[in-house]
Formats: sequence, structure tokens, C-alpha cells
Amino acid sequence: MHLPARIGVLARSICSLQGRLLAGLAMTWLVIVGLVLLLAWQFGKGLVDDANLAHLRYESQLIAGDLSEQVERRLRALERLEQGVRNVPASEITARLENAQVLLEWFEGLMVTDAEGRVVADWPIVPGRAGLETTATEYFRMLRHSPWPYVSQPFIGRASGDSLVLMLVPRFDDQGIFNGTVGGMINLTHGGMFRRLEEIRLGDAGYVSVFTATGELLFQPRRARVSSLGRSLGSAAETDTLQQALDGWQGEAIASSEEGIPTLMAYRQIWPANWIVKVAIPQTQVQAPLGDFLARLWWAWLALAILLLITMRWLVRRLLLPLHRLERQIAQVGAGERRYLELSTSMHELRQVAGSFNRLEHERLAALEHLRDRQAFLDAVLGSTPIGMFVADLSGRINYLNPALLELLGLEQTHEARDWWERIHPDDRRGTEDMWRYTLATGSDFVRQLRFLHPDGVTLWVEVHASQVLGNDQPLGFVGMVKDITERRQQEALQRWEAEHDPLTGLLNRRGFERRLEEALAEYSKTGTPSVLILFDLDHFKPINDEGGHALGDEMLRRVAQVVAWEVRRSDHVARQGGDEFAVLLPSCTLKQAEEIAESLRRAVSEVTVSNAGKTYSITLSMGVTSLREGDDAIESVFARADQASYQAKADGRNAVVVTASDDDLIDSLW
Repeated sequence: MHLPARIGVLARSICSLQGRLLAGLAMTWLVIVGLVLLLAWQFGKGLVDDANLAHLRYESQLIAGDLSEQVERRLRALERLEQGVRNVPASEITARLENAQVLLEWFEGLMVTDAEGRVVADWPIVPGRAGLETTATEYFRMLRHSPWPYVSQPFIGRASGDSLVLMLVPRFDDQGIFNGTVGGMINLTHGGMFRRLEEIRLGDAGYVSVFTATGELLFQPRRARVSSLGRSLGSAAETDTLQQALDGWQGEAIASSEEGIPTLMAYRQIWPANWIVKVAIPQTQVQAPLGDFLARLWWAWLALAILLLITMRWLVRRLLLPLHRLERQIAQVGAGERRYLELSTSMHELRQVAGSFNRLEHERLAALEHLRDRQAFLDAVLGSTPIGMFVADLSGRINYLNPALLELLGLEQTHEARDWWERIHPDDRRGTEDMWRYTLATGSDFVRQLRFLHPDGVTLWVEVHASQVLGNDQPLGFVGMVKDITERRQQEALQRWEAEHDPLTGLLNRRGFERRLEEALAEYSKTGTPSVLILFDLDHFKPINDEGGHALGDEMLRRVAQVVAWEVRRSDHVARQGGDEFAVLLPSCTLKQAEEIAESLRRAVSEVTVSNAGKTYSITLSMGVTSLREGDDAIESVFARADQASYQAKADGRNAVVVTASDDDLIDSLW
């Protein structure tokens, strides 16, 4: 048999009832198998991800704990060294450092500075290091005003050319007065502090990274695809989880890596050094074993399907031999070659099938004609109404928009079906599509307000209301109405803003601030996310109002509001409580970080001035700082602690920051 003839026979076999039954059986089997494999893949991915996230949590806790212990041991060693050089003349400090030779197992080098930031001794001795001025460095400025040890940002060593960090502790004399620093240098390139991390294996592509709280990379294994040491984290993919980790959060998440690959990540804080540990494994590596297993399962099921098809083909051929003629006539009716079946056979069952088919075909043709008439009437009604209306079928496809709606939305008469959805504002599109799918599945009314991008560049607010149309208890489709509510939405937005903001400064008012504090307290109770409240009022503000008038006082309030809003983070909330009282809410912030922010606010506001009649006025801040803690069941208790601390700051002479510690003690900040 020639090839074209064989192709024709194969085509007829596929188009036959027998072929369709076999094809349906095969498709049903493939769909079932595909759905089972798909569900196994979907549920399996979640289980695999959860198991590996738990593993990452354990690994990151071990790594962070080990690094924290190493940092604390080194800092304690430096504290003991500081006690050994306390009140020792500068000429003898080098000898004391030489006696501490054993510390070079931990440090690249040791150094001691005086109270003015000048290096007075180092070991091993590096030419040019003695006498070096460190006053302008960030670590000396931090230690001069802080009694706690400090780990510096990475820098390049002058002698080795390697990347280093300094671990420093402050020096004090017997009277407790700051007398300089004692520091040890850690070699990030060749030192042993991160040596254990190089040996950790997390599959082929998993790796461990260590960052500073400012985002600088301290360590990453050589096998990981990264650029040179010290690169800023901002150059990588900026995800919410990374930013949260820099703000003090620790936990696990699934996010995209620099290359856009979904990756399982765990973050832990190394508090003694203010570092961050990141443990990452690509999601493809985690899910590869599951994919291999399902692939083998697929081939096993495919072999079983082929065996079943061979068996069913033999059975169907024997059962359907009398129906081939009926199948051909039905195909002719479907192709329009005949209107009804004309089957002459002695088989009563086949005559019944043919008669039932002819009746149904007659009813279908009559219903189709009636439907055309109703469609023409509906088109006339919708085309003449001034209200924007549309019609959609049961699958959700919008197949008609009346002229009023086309004009409202700026769509052409020959628009594509997808144009409607593409003109919806991106922020509203996903929710609108989800609600529309829910309406299609349940038949419930679709009511939603959304933004629509007009071709003229204007963003319209519209209200869409669609309902299901029933005919003989069967749904026929959906009819919807669209109204322009742009002006109403703008008025509502303005009223909401005015209800929660201070008209003088533009900051939140008491009502708006209390709502955000309640949200922060609820989040703390639910997830333990730390937040800090700062309350303060303006010292020496009354003379400005009394001597310069309320206009001058209002100007001072506006300037203070601008400075405070500029100094805090974008995620923080600033409010004017009333009069000269202000409040700041710092979400996801530790008490130590909040104290630093409060000090920067105090310094910045002290530089604000206003002038009147040749006289210059300035103010200071009396600030109270408290964090959310266990047992806070209402915002009033948080306000009370911060208010008490603020009164204490004013009682201590003003221009001060008072922090409430966890044991309710008040800690005065330097001023």
C-alpha cells in the first residue's frame, strides 16, 4: 500500500468512533496521570521546601552561634588585654602587647590608641602605624561615646593588602574616664575565623555568606559565584527578606537570588559583631530528587497505559462494529452534509438512537434560531442605553461592550478581548481577575471598584457590577454595568488623609499614630517583631510663642517636623501628638538601634533655629524611649512608659534621651 493511502486509512481510523473512544481513554489516562503527578509535584515541593527550610534554620543557628562565640571570645581577650595595659606608660605598652603574643592566633595584629585617637603601640610592629591618627574613623567615634566593645566595618590593611576588620574595646583609667582603645585586627582573606565555613557543604550550589549590618560582604565560599570581597549587598537582587535582615530580622524565606533563581534562604544575626549570616540553597537543587522520582514514575505509568490501550482497542473493535455506519452519518450531520440521520437497519437500538438524535437536532436548530432573535434584541437594548454595559459568556470572555462603555474607557469598536484587562491598573488587575474567576465558579455577583488606565493618560476609578443571567434555571452568561466614580474616590481619599494627619506639619495626628501603634502591638503579639516608641516635646518652646507669636511657633514646629521626618527611616511613623508633643514609631527596630536614632534626632533638632526681631531662637528635646514587651495588652501602657521616660529626661535637665530598659529602669543617654 502506498504511503498516501496508509495515511488516509490512519486518519479515518482516528476520526472513527472507535478511534475517538480509544483516544478519549488515552487522554483520560494521561490527564489523570498528569494531574496525579502535578499534585504530587505541587504538594511534594511544599514538603521538600519546608523540610529544607527547617534544615537551613538549624544550620544557620549553628553557624551564627559558633561565630558569635568566636567573636565573644576575642572581645573578652581584648578586654583582659585592656586591663593589662590600663595605667601603663605608653613606652611600656608595646612590651605588654609582645607578652600577649598568644593572641596573634586570633588576630592579625594588636594596637592601642590614646584618648585622642593616636596609635601609641602595635604588635607586630608595622612601620608607620605608630602615631597614626584614627580620630576620624567610624570605630573611634563610636567607642569615644560608648562603653561597649565594637567591631568595625571592613577595610584594606596597609601592610597586607587584605580585607580586615577591627575588634575594639574602650580603655578607661581608674576614674572611668575614656583613655583610648585596644584593638585586634581580623584577616578576612586569610584568617581562620571563617575557615570552618569553607568546609561546609550544602549540596552542589548551596553556600554560606556573612554580611555586616550595612550590607558589606565579609565572607562567601570561593566556589560561590560572587564578585570581590567587600561588595555592597545593594548590588544584588534587593528583596524584602534581605532588607529585613539588615534591619535586624532573622528567619527563613524563599526569595530570588542575584541571578533570579528561587532560593531557600535563612538569616541569623551575630549580635556581638552586628553581622548577618545567610545560608542559601537553590530551590532547583532541593527539588531535583523529587523531580527524578516523578520522572521514573511517569515512564512506569506510560508503559501501563500502552498495555491498557492495546487491550481496549481489541475490545472496542468487537463492540462497535455495528455502529460504524451510524458514526459516518453523525459525522456528516456534524459537517453539514445532511440535516438528519436516515438510517435503515434492522437493529431496534440503532433506530432508537437515530430517532433521538434527529429530535435533538431539530430542537437544537429551533433553539439556535430563537437565540439569534434574542441576541438581536439584546444588542439593540444595550446599544441604546447611556450606561456603560458589557456581556460575558460563562467562561468569562467579554464578547460585547456597548457604545457608552467604549466611550467611557476609550476603547475602539474593534478592540481585542484582552484590551479590557490590560487597561486595568497593574495594582488592581490580579485581585480583579481572582474575583472574576470566583464569580464564574460560583455564579455570585461581581462587585468591585478598580482603576482603569484611559488612553488619554488619565486614571479613572470605576465601579463594576456584574450578575449572572439565568434561562430555564440554566446560566446563560453575565451582564455587567460600569460607572465612573473617579470624583467620589478622590473626595473619599482626601477625607481619609485629613482624618489621620496634622494640618500644620503634614505628620500623622494622634488618631493616625495610635492606629499604627496598635498594628505594631498586634504584630509583636503575633510574630514577636520588635518595635520602639519615642515620645518627646520641645524644650524652651514657650518663649518662642510668647515673644514671637504663634506664627513663629508654628514655623518652628514645621521645621522640627521636617528634620525629624528626614532623620528617621522611610518605614518609621512620625506624628505630632498636639501642641509641641511629638512621637516616633520605629517598626522592626531594636532598643539599641532606637537609642542611636533618638540621639541623632536630638542632635539634628538642636540645630534648628528661627529668628524674629533680630533674636534667634532654638530648642532642644527631652526624649523618652521604650520598646514593646511581653505583657503590653494596650497602647496606653506603652505610652505611659515612654511618657515617664520623657518626664525623667526633662527632670534631668532637658536636652537628653532616657531609655526604659526591660527591667523598667531608666537609662540616661549622654547629652
